[in-house]
Parts: sequence; structure tokens; C-alpha cells
Amino acid sequence: MAGVWGRRVVVGGWVGVLGLAVVAGWPVGASATAAPAGLDIARSNACLGCHAIDRKLVGPGFAQVAAKYKGDPQAQKRLEAKVRDGGSGVWGVIPMPAHPRMSDADIKTVVQWVLEGAPSK
Repeated sequence: MAGVWGRRVVVGGWVGVLGLAVVAGWPVGASATAAPAGLDIARSNACLGCHAIDRKLVGPGFAQVAAKYKGDPQAQKRLEAKVRDGGSGVWGVIPMPAHPRMSDADIKTVVQWVLEGAPSK
């Protein structure tokens, strides 16, 4: 809940602080339209500089990654290590750089989001 504290939300011209509604326990209809945490993390860590949701840029699109690892019970763990440590050879010759400054929680969240097909809502 700390992650949404103080986030401004605009609903029908009304501007409010989402965190107050969440802490108070009031239903918050606007949160359904908010971007998923995985997308927010991907944006804030420059993942979208090399990956698009639905097509190859420098690296594979997130949808391609989800399709490749669908049904693989080790995918979450394997991809978390790939994000943290970097890697090469799976998608071509351009290596993916390591992301040692990303927290384990952020890596877990973004990988889970990618494996879910990188939904925008």
C-alpha cells in the first residue's frame, strides 16, 4: 500500500489522493484503470528502451517472452536471474545488460507481469 500512498488520481475532473482512499478502506474505482505495477517498474528502469510490449526492438517484445516461457514452471526464477545478472544468446547476439540495482521485489514483479503477457491494465 505504501507504493500508492500519495499518488494523484484524476477521475471525471476530480483530483484526489489515491492513498487516502485506500488507507481509509473506501472503494477506489479509479485504481482499475491504473497501469500495473510491472509496467510502472519497467518504465522506471528503462526496460522499454530495449523491449516493447508486442514487438521486437533491441530485445524481444514482452509478449514474445511470455509465449516462449508459457507453461515453464522454472520461467519466473530463470527470468529473474536473467534480469538481475544479464545474459545473451537466447534471443540473438545482443546481450541484455545486468540490472544489479533493481530490488529483488521489483524484479519479481516485472517478471511476473511479463509472464502474464505484459497487460496494460
